[in-house]
Amino acid sequence: MKDNLPNNMLTVREVSQILHVHSNTLRRWSDLGIIKAYRIGPRGDRRFKQEDIGLLLLEESKGFPTKANGSMEIDKRIDEYVMSR
Repeated sequence: MKDNLPNNMLTVREVSQILHVHSNTLRRWSDLGIIKAYRIGPRGDRRFKQEDIGLLLLEESKGFPTKANGSMEIDKRIDEYVMSR
């Protein structure tokens, strides 16, 4: 299946290993808009661009927030998600 993907697209499993997070955490981040995912196929499987993941890692390593509104916005969205469960 990976042979059918563009070279710059990664699966949930690959990105979760790169970021050292559980695959469900990555899916939740995608649902919250923290990380951009692209849906493919009839099942709507998530795929991530290598450039997006690289940029995320670069921003995090430099201490930059990953969103224009800063990390407080991300924390707020995560809190909203947790409270809705």
